[in-house]
Amino acid sequence: MTLEAHPEEPGEPADIQPDVLAVDLRIAVMRTSRRLRSEASGDIVSPGQYAVLADLSGGPRTLRELADRENVQAPSMTRIVNALTSQGLVTRSPHPDDGRQVLARITPAGEAVLDEARSHRTAWLAQRVAVLSEEDRRTLSRAAHLMQELSAR
Repeated sequence: MTLEAHPEEPGEPADIQPDVLAVDLRIAVMRTSRRLRSEASGDIVSPGQYAVLADLSGGPRTLRELADRENVQAPSMTRIVNALTSQGLVTRSPHPDDGRQVLARITPAGEAVLDEARSHRTAWLAQRVAVLSEEDRRTLSRAAHLMQELSAR
């Protein structure tokens, strides 16, 4: 499998227009992200639950913070956190500064599920990258670094 630019003539890459490249990148990132989400979760947690576990790996958060980060309504986040709590992957405790709030924390079991899902995602992607030529792997490596720089701006 090789990745090629949209050449005008064989061997000559076309001038790449930013808007065309943006469309190609958006589609590629969305499809890859969707596939990675489906590959990682398996039967243990849903993609939404995985996202919450990943958020909580950075430290405890209120349900409102989690809902805002995941762009869901508070009742949806409550359902997700309740499901994770019933599986022993998350704990809930009163907020130390605001008694109306609840803090969610990932448990060691939740960290283990998160690590397993991340490993599964990495293995899935590594299998696909392994069939690429060395040149294509270098190109993807450079693209990955550039995309990280773009998203950090």
